Amino acid sequence: MAQLLKEIVPGVARVTLMFNPATTPGGGSDFLRFAEAAASSIGIEVKAARVHDVAEIERAIVAVAGEANGGVINLPDVFLVVHRELTVELTARHRVPTIYQYRYFASSGGLMSYGPDVIDQYTRAAEYIDRILKGAKPADLPVQVPTKYELVINLKTAKALGLNVPLQLQQLADEVIE
Repeated sequence: MAQLLKEIVPGVARVTLMFNPATTPGGGSDFLRFAEAAASSIGIEVKAARVHDVAEIERAIVAVAGEANGGVINLPDVFLVVHRELTVELTARHRVPTIYQYRYFASSGGLMSYGPDVIDQYTRAAEYIDRILKGAKPADLPVQVPTKYELVINLKTAKALGLNVPLQLQQLADEVIE
């Protein structure tokens, strides 16, 4: 995700991972380790913003806005999903380029999202339920992981932030919001 952010914001040097440890899978530690390893290979420093309430969301975004060349990666987190309108509004107001996990953040005005296709996951879950209702034992079914990911870019937000989205990245996107 840091690489995608860097493609839209070439000068990004610091990325803050925003998450609530109580509601992010694994407390966010696995995401943080992976992001640090991936981002360091492209010259980006990674910080963590552990947010537990609305005030901490605002403080984290304001802190990123106060530093040059910063951006935010919103981790998959129920707490941040509940507060998505606030998060999207604050990142826009403070002009902080942010990438989110779920398409509905970009649809709500966020800069971009990259993550699992939730509809595909629900469809696959329904297939599992069907198999169980037809007699399959849940313990005998293989564990499912997301197989379809989607990139959504909001050009209107990019323009408001003064960012130019490379045409090649637009062509790779599953959806471009204009």
